[in-house]
Amino acid sequence: MCDACAHVQLLDVVDPKVLFESYVYVSGTSPVFVRHFQDYAADIIARLPPAPGALAVDIGSNDGTLLGFFKEAGLRVLGIDPARDIARDASARGIETLPVFFTPDLAREIRAERGAAAVVTANNVFAHADDLAAMADGVRLLLADDGLFVFEVSYLADVYEKTLFDTIYHEHLAYHSVNPLSRFFPAHGLELIDARRIDSHGGSLRGIVQHVGGPRPVSPSVADLIAVEESMGLDQAETLKGFGARIDAVKRELSGHLTAFKADGKRIAGFGAPAKATTLLYHFGIGPDVIDFIVDDSPLKQGLFTPGMHIPVLSSAALYDRGPDYAILLAWNFAGPIMANHAAFRDRGGHFVVPLPTVEIH
Repeated sequence: MCDACAHVQLLDVVDPKVLFESYVYVSGTSPVFVRHFQDYAADIIARLPPAPGALAVDIGSNDGTLLGFFKEAGLRVLGIDPARDIARDASARGIETLPVFFTPDLAREIRAERGAAAVVTANNVFAHADDLAAMADGVRLLLADDGLFVFEVSYLADVYEKTLFDTIYHEHLAYHSVNPLSRFFPAHGLELIDARRIDSHGGSLRGIVQHVGGPRPVSPSVADLIAVEESMGLDQAETLKGFGARIDAVKRELSGHLTAFKADGKRIAGFGAPAKATTLLYHFGIGPDVIDFIVDDSPLKQGLFTPGMHIPVLSSAALYDRGPDYAILLAWNFAGPIMANHAAFRDRGGHFVVPLPTVEIH
């Protein structure tokens, strides 16, 4: 935690080339996120509204799902994403994507070649950059005078409030809250004009930013969320120090259930192989002696193994072919859709275990 502004961040930084150039997560595999980005694009277009052919740039554009909706609305689109294979596939599908990291120099280059951007977006990447200052400077250089920068990040208030500790891992360098952000942006010629809580990833923050002195007023939502954060004590180190005790309480409860299941001879699988599963499995001591295998709907993850513990990742068909008694939802933020899509598992007598924000057995 920064003593000056209370921003929370990791101390250890992994080379972003190692993390992202061979990235395998794609938004388009999740119907939940496809709908989310469709609504997101409609909201931003209504706020602008952009002139026909205006430029939309998405930093960390992944498979281009969001840009696809901007393109449908008549905007020119450009994605920026260092994941080379994903960027190539997005370009092949008609969403031009540059397989590079976003920098101020790149922003200047794009503006010179294509003009200023009416909208710049960065979803679940504004927390991934070690140099937030450079990213903000790049956005300022690229953004049109009346343009909007829109970002979504995991929200520290939700991480703390809901014990979402498994979202703390190497990719997520910054744990954002509104109070530090409201002071960060003006130092880079920008201002936060709207902040709202959304449901993504268990609890996220959507911020809307313009140039300092831009055409839109600052929404009361910014001051409202700052007040919420202060009431929670998120600017106090002692608040975060107390976080560990709550995590340990969830660990004891979940471990108790799993120990009892194994003692009864029950078989346990995992559902979902997101990055955060590694944090949860290690911190809770859940290894291959507890979980026989993990299923995931993404073909990019099937046939692989979890980091370190080497638990095999299979297709969701294994949920039925191998017939475990319990399935721990490691992708707990999609618990509702997963349980709905796999109602047949419960019809056969299986049970889903939701580990977070609170332990639930369905």
